[in-house]
Amino acid sequence: MLRLQLPTDPRWANKVEENLEDILSDHAWCEQKAATNAIMLIINNAEKEDLVTAMTEISIEEMQHFQMVHDIIKERGYEFLRERKDDYVNDLMKFLKKSSDGSREGGLIERLLFAAMIEARSCERFKVLSENLKDEKLAQFYRDLMESEAAHYTTFINLARKYAGNIDVESRWKAWLEHEAEIIANYGDGVTVHG
Repeated sequence: MLRLQLPTDPRWANKVEENLEDILSDHAWCEQKAATNAIMLIINNAEKEDLVTAMTEISIEEMQHFQMVHDIIKERGYEFLRERKDDYVNDLMKFLKKSSDGSREGGLIERLLFAAMIEARSCERFKVLSENLKDEKLAQFYRDLMESEAAHYTTFINLARKYAGNIDVESRWKAWLEHEAEIIANYGDGVTVHG
């Protein structure tokens, strides 16, 4: 369904398990940033009622996920670490800036595909964690979140299709998938959600 071209090596989950404090803090920040992205889409597209409704739901859900991850951090006696730069997302952001044609419509479509890309990779990473973590409680937690990320991915793709006008969303999505495959090839050794 996600059509990602380069799967995550399951051994990445072993590195995560050895550094849970780091990954959980990074994960919490990812949820916060996803909520902020949804809010920015509302701010910039207030006239699109269905988009505002969908982004309101997503922003609330992402902040609920933030709270859930933060609760796990507290329960385990970990420190909630300060936000770190997300190189993966920054690499995607560079592509977003290059790929927009400068029009408001084009900018919206690219922003929706950018968000869909992040949700797709997060969903795939959560699947890897759910299938490979020895910690059964965390494995179940990531299994549940994987389903939510898949629903968000679908929402962003569907909104891009709805508002595409004369933009070929399928060819744009293919370009995003190809670019993401080049980017993600440089990751997989880090203890971050996208690292």
